[in-house]
Amino acid sequence: MKTVEVSRVVDAPPGRVRHHLGPAELVENEGTFRVLDVTGGDGEWTVTASAAGAVTATFDVRKTASGYSYEQVGTEGPFDAMRTEVILEEAGEGRTEVTMRSSVSMGLPLASLTDRIAAWKRRSELERALDALAAEL
Repeated sequence: MKTVEVSRVVDAPPGRVRHHLGPAELVENEGTFRVLDVTGGDGEWTVTASAAGAVTATFDVRKTASGYSYEQVGTEGPFDAMRTEVILEEAGEGRTEVTMRSSVSMGLPLASLTDRIAAWKRRSELERALDALAAEL
């Protein structure tokens, strides 16, 4: 598995950022998937999403003390394994530092190469998610 991390300071306090982010937004803001369904509640959800109509994936999303975590579950999806943490920290002056840390694996031979490619793609998705969040706030 390879791990990537991106951070951004957004102009909103942590409570507003947390309120703005939900299970659908976490998945959809990455720009790869369109959310088809969200089930659950009370801090734990299952998100079903589709990419270009051909690939579907299911994600378990959980609210944590510091933000959120979500991971791809089941056998469908672009990765063999993918887990992401979203950490919200007070950055002063009513701003929040949002850090997204994701570990990915393709589960293919030549993991040193294929997991590096997966991490490169994942970094782009996380950067798009932070761009979308900053624009929305």
